[in-house]
Amino acid sequence: MSEREPNLDVDVEIRDGRTAVLTVAGELDMETADRLQELLAEQFGQGRCRLVLDLSALDFMDSSGLNVLIKAVNKARESDGDLYLAAPTPAVRRILEITGVMTTIPPHDAVADALAAAGGTI
Repeated sequence: MSEREPNLDVDVEIRDGRTAVLTVAGELDMETADRLQELLAEQFGQGRCRLVLDLSALDFMDSSGLNVLIKAVNKARESDGDLYLAAPTPAVRRILEITGVMTTIPPHDAVADALAAAGGTI
């Protein structure tokens, strides 16, 4: 049995001193969740507390990924910021619905909508 290569790509785009957009692509699961958690922690450490996650290229997310989102929204809100989800794929949107995470972190249809909600520049 061969080991599968972790499939997660994250692109970070700094919008301003408090805002960043992280484009998350691939699979967010127990093998890749730590990578996203580290990148989010890095943004918090640099004073950015309004974080937009572009989920338009995220094919799969399990409970490990949900856990990262919940920790990140709590950290952001403690820092007088927030976490904004943008354009989740149908599969990811379904997971957010089933678990009730959508009530805590309602997704936006597009990155521009999420940035507008965050008060950042589009």
